[in-house]
Amino acid sequence: MTTSAARRARNRAGHRPARQPAGSPALRGLARAGLVARGVVYLLIGWLAARIAFGNSRQQADSTGALHAVAGTPLGNVLLWLLAAGFAGLAVWRLAEAAAGSGTGRRLQALGLGVLYAVVAYGTLKYALGLGAPQSSNKQAVDLTATAMQHAGGKPVVIIIGFALIAGGLYLIWSAVQHTFLRSLDTRRMTARTRKAVEWLGIAGGVARGVVFGTAGIFLVIAAVRSQPGQAKGVDSALRALAATPFGPWVLMLVAIGLIMFGAYSCCEARWFRATGR
Repeated sequence: MTTSAARRARNRAGHRPARQPAGSPALRGLARAGLVARGVVYLLIGWLAARIAFGNSRQQADSTGALHAVAGTPLGNVLLWLLAAGFAGLAVWRLAEAAAGSGTGRRLQALGLGVLYAVVAYGTLKYALGLGAPQSSNKQAVDLTATAMQHAGGKPVVIIIGFALIAGGLYLIWSAVQHTFLRSLDTRRMTARTRKAVEWLGIAGGVARGVVFGTAGIFLVIAAVRSQPGQAKGVDSALRALAATPFGPWVLMLVAIGLIMFGAYSCCEARWFRATGR
């Protein structure tokens, strides 16, 4: 019979029973596949944003634009299926974390991310099946804002969501600067030079994502305050708004490089993934 002392010793060693399902080899494999899929999409979003910065590209610099870019390649349909499978794997892993993880806050966060990745996987799968591409982030933002503001109390809800996005953006920047993303990585398997490179990728990528989310949140608040749903902006419009600021093309180029670096970091996370670090 297992004694309480033995159980405490296992917990101190990091073998917490509540975390075993999410850290199983099968789920780690699903998570790695999903992280690679996420990395590919961010690499493409960053590339599309860089084209917008100086090339006046009309392509959407968001996940929908990334999927369009993938579909336009010779192996487009095969790659769409692989991306759909990757995001589905990421959703399953996050939902497993929500079910078996520790801490209410972390479990709720995992649940939210699991649902989000499930939606992305579903949209990608529909596109792969030829049932139409997912809506652009811009249209989604405008439609959801307009729908919410048609109901009583909708405006305050939109404002709260906007401030939540701003707070989330600031948190991403703070997390990047504080290097908290390293908790997700088994840095013991890295050389010192590799770890330094991955740190820079994580910092730049986190800051860039924070800027994009924060910008989208600001415009969502503006849309609600002015009662103009059309002012709401998705990822693509938020990036284009950065291009309209003083030194805009250079600001957008920096953010685009940051998004590309986050895509590279996501692939590194898949390589040195550590499930218990979440």
